[in-house]
Amino acid sequence: MTITNITAVKTPPPPPLPSAPAPARFQFPDPPQRELDEAMTNYQYVHLVGSPLHLSRHLGNRDTTLVGADFWLARGPRPGTLGLRCPDLLIAFDVDPAAYFATGGYLITEQGKPPDFVLEVASKSTARVDVDQKPADYAGLGIPEYWRFDKTGEFHDTRLAGGRLVDGQYEPIPIEELPDGSLQGYSAVLNLYLRAEQDGLGWYDPETGQHIPTFDERQEAFLQAESRAEQAEARAEQEHAARLQAEAQVRELRERLRLRGGG
Repeated sequence: MTITNITAVKTPPPPPLPSAPAPARFQFPDPPQRELDEAMTNYQYVHLVGSPLHLSRHLGNRDTTLVGADFWLARGPRPGTLGLRCPDLLIAFDVDPAAYFATGGYLITEQGKPPDFVLEVASKSTARVDVDQKPADYAGLGIPEYWRFDKTGEFHDTRLAGGRLVDGQYEPIPIEELPDGSLQGYSAVLNLYLRAEQDGLGWYDPETGQHIPTFDERQEAFLQAESRAEQAEARAEQEHAARLQAEAQVRELRERLRLRGGG
């Protein structure tokens, strides 16, 4: 009987299946075209004075703290923008600011939580919506604080108002009038006082009683620190030169004494 050696043939593994393409990121449409009066008041009292920048620097880690404005806000992806809101100022902690800008708005399902704070600035074209509709909308999204600022009080019937979310509704935040006529209320989520002043909306640190640093103040502080450093460096150089001169004089005196003693 003849025995034939049979060599096992290894079957090559099947090629890997192509990976499924990553789902496309939801993208909001472009922000809405605002009425002229709305755009002007928002620019004048929020952007022109640099509030987003000042708040962003004051509130801490800009990798996880979002200070945004004029972008859409929605619970989750949806077609169209009917019924969506576009807050004049939005602040959220422990979120992804990069996703906000990449998406073109604040998507609660993407960020994992609602914003912590929203603010609307009064204008003739949006006043009634700010007062009558947005509180219910923002409360429905679970936003802890909703604030309104009206430079004259003409449109919101008050210059400053704030609401804190309690059991699904906003309860008024106490507003006090200061001796200079300013109105002030405390935001617990920001740990700041909002103040309706003669020239606009201010943001005050309760620990110092001072306005949070503005860009100009930060720049001035930097320049002053730089000037002090230069002055300190100049003094150090002067002291070093004086020490070298004194040491040279001591050496010269010792040499004279040595020569006199040797003579």
